[in-house]
Amino acid sequence: MDLKTASALRRLRLVSAPEAVSFLLLLVCSVLKRTTEFNAVPAMGMIHGVLFVLYVLFWADAWNRTKWPLKTAAFYFVMSVLPLGGFFAERKLKAEAERAVIAARARKEAVA
Repeated sequence: MDLKTASALRRLRLVSAPEAVSFLLLLVCSVLKRTTEFNAVPAMGMIHGVLFVLYVLFWADAWNRTKWPLKTAAFYFVMSVLPLGGFFAERKLKAEAERAVIAARARKEAVA
């Protein structure tokens, strides 16, 4: 795995958990708006929107660089629209990155 591909996966992994947290907070703010006088939906909606757009941009970049099959790319996209999906995506991306590092080290040792 080259440096640009690893960077693309890292960016996607780093934005996935905050995006999931912002989604959950937006859901809580929506409930509070309906049940109390508290209305943080506009602010939380903007934060979540920015994080979601970043996630989609980083997802597209990672898909382009890693050449994921359609099934894998679709999985990571679906994770962005599920309330807890970002946490699952982050864990899976972390495991994928660790496997890639191990494979790269094994190839490097085999060459040397």
